[in-house]
Amino acid sequence: MIWLILGVALWSVVHLYPSVAVSHRNQLSEKFGNGYQGAYALLIVGSIVLMVIGWKNTIPTAVYNPPAWGRHATMLLILIAIILFGAANTKTKIREWVRHPMLTGMIVWSIGHLLANGDIRSVILFGGLGLWAIISQITINKRESARVMPTDSKGMKSLVILFVVSVVLYLILMFLHPYFAGVPIMTRG
Repeated sequence: MIWLILGVALWSVVHLYPSVAVSHRNQLSEKFGNGYQGAYALLIVGSIVLMVIGWKNTIPTAVYNPPAWGRHATMLLILIAIILFGAANTKTKIREWVRHPMLTGMIVWSIGHLLANGDIRSVILFGGLGLWAIISQITINKRESARVMPTDSKGMKSLVILFVVSVVLYLILMFLHPYFAGVPIMTRG
């Protein structure tokens, strides 16, 4: 369990650092250039490795009983999260409606997983990453203060393309989930 906690903590600290220590981050970036970016990337990869090791080595002891409808809600929430993840990097109206689509998608993804899983490793991983996304939104909003609304959305066509790509990716992830997460989405019985 300690590896999982360390992985989530490392992920959170490394991601929060640029928004809470802006001037120090800028100094390091100027001083080390690509070395800073490389160290940042290595720390993120290290955090993911720790989370994977921690997930696999933590016994999924029950903390709470998820609601019976939790799995069904999760299916919808994960699709919404994928759409939000995609919206962060596309020029759609969603970026006008949601200030931080990637972080909001992470929160939705986390809530979805917590509705379907009530074990300790899920609480640590999904709860921890959801909490990180909430804190990130707060710190970024504080740093940036007033929101500048994007005005470069491409209209309905880009929204439809995003939705279609998101549904395809959703179906692929559903099929592959047992292989990369070790947990089947659909169970028989």
